[in-house]
Amino acid sequence: MKTTLLCFAAAGLCFTACQSGSQQQAAAEADSAAIKMINDSSFATRLRTIASDEFEGRKPFTNGETKVINYLKEQFSSLGLKPGNGDSYFQEVPMVEIRSTPESKLVFTGAKGKVSADYLKDFVAATRRVQENVSLENSPVVFAGYGIVAPEYNWNDYAGLDVKGKTVVVMINDPGFSDSTLFKGENMTYYGRWTYKFEEAARQGAAGILIIHDTEPAAYPWSVVRSGWSKSKLQLEEKDNNMSRAIMEGWISLDVAKQLFKLGGQSDALFASARKKGFKAVDLKVTTGMKITNTIKKSISNNVVAVIRGTKRPQENIIYSAHWDHIGIGEPVKGDSIYNGAVDNATGVAALLEIAAAYQKAAIKPERSIVFVSFTGEEQGLIGSEFYAKNPVYPSASTVADINMDMMGIAGKTKDVVVYGFGQSELEDYAAASAKKQGRVLVPDPVPSSGLYYRSDHFNFAKVGIPSLFTGSGVDSFKHGREWGLQQVADYTKSRYHAPQDNADAITDYSGMVEDARLLFDMGYTMSMESTFPSWKEGSEFKAIRDKK
Repeated sequence: MKTTLLCFAAAGLCFTACQSGSQQQAAAEADSAAIKMINDSSFATRLRTIASDEFEGRKPFTNGETKVINYLKEQFSSLGLKPGNGDSYFQEVPMVEIRSTPESKLVFTGAKGKVSADYLKDFVAATRRVQENVSLENSPVVFAGYGIVAPEYNWNDYAGLDVKGKTVVVMINDPGFSDSTLFKGENMTYYGRWTYKFEEAARQGAAGILIIHDTEPAAYPWSVVRSGWSKSKLQLEEKDNNMSRAIMEGWISLDVAKQLFKLGGQSDALFASARKKGFKAVDLKVTTGMKITNTIKKSISNNVVAVIRGTKRPQENIIYSAHWDHIGIGEPVKGDSIYNGAVDNATGVAALLEIAAAYQKAAIKPERSIVFVSFTGEEQGLIGSEFYAKNPVYPSASTVADINMDMMGIAGKTKDVVVYGFGQSELEDYAAASAKKQGRVLVPDPVPSSGLYYRSDHFNFAKVGIPSLFTGSGVDSFKHGREWGLQQVADYTKSRYHAPQDNADAITDYSGMVEDARLLFDMGYTMSMESTFPSWKEGSEFKAIRDKK
């Protein structure tokens, strides 16, 4: 009897194993067939539509928003995807638009004279306070190094410093940029981001904050700061109307900062001192002031959400994300005033649609739900993804991962796949396996000091513990090599990033974008057939958040 039962058991195991192997093979074949649906022709068509002048630079609260979100709704619907937010493709995001007009000159006054800075040329300034007029008067100016409070790195630029009523002047990036033994070395941390510095100054009670722009540690030229701050800015609508923020937030040029130091009896050596542990803030014995007039508009913007329901575990979901917004119509550059955002981020939105189409065409549908989200307000400070993270349509605890797409394929088809924030999560292992199928390898960000891991929408998912992957344009070109690829990225950053010249006509090679979209589809499809959840790796600042869930 035992022998008979064992024979039946063995036969059952064999059948189960064969069946499992057969299912895996079928899924692999379905995956491979669907990948081929992502191609240059359809990718180019989608991108050129999204980056066309008709969409007016896709700024929230404009006709450009109306056109692009309706285009996305139509595309998702025509592909057969279901509305992702109940019976709607939209998630409303309450926002405030503020057009801040500061005085034309920012003046610093000291015992030995004055330093005057011209608006847009030497400084930019605005306020997040939802008031028609704000005024900063006779505010003492303090140089507070990097403006960082980081207990885990034993670093506190505000130690023993009372900045209430004062204006702090701080450097961009973090100490690791100039000393590899500090923080994460050349890999910028969130402490290096301008958004953090404004937030920390507010927590400390500062009345004003000015960041010193320096192209290399900022990773972008002054023109990017100028173009972003010469227009109205958007923010989430807060109950306190942002009265907890500093009265004035802004930037000054490096040259103005040097003049300011000299006026305050300091030399340029102060920069070097601030890069060392134990630095103490310096009162520059200078005052400043600024009046800012605001034009305020409260309105609703929209994230666009669509879903493919999982066949076996629909309550678990994998999110693909890409922001639809850019910066609209602004200052003319070389006769063009429409900031089309072809690379940033029509590439990501086109990839989102291509991947959605591939899932729909797959012979075997995913066992987990696949959610596609196109966010608003990324260019204004990751606003749409911040709202989603605080008000998730799909619970964070059952969200397997976020795969984010932003600024893709600048160097064409490459041997490598750049991963921002390399070493953060097991999602990289999935990406590496998918890259291997293409004969490619994963590499860290070639310019880690730019801190791109903290500069796109996936970051807000990471902040709530969801493993998040952000891959960028590879640089090791199959045709031209690595140096050529690096030069393409550098040229884009210098000449097209956040400029009207980032248009579809400047893109002639879609092969890298297509290859990356195929890779991201493959890794997501693989995860959609599993029951395990990827984890953050040891040493990630986000691991503890996920482990609590």
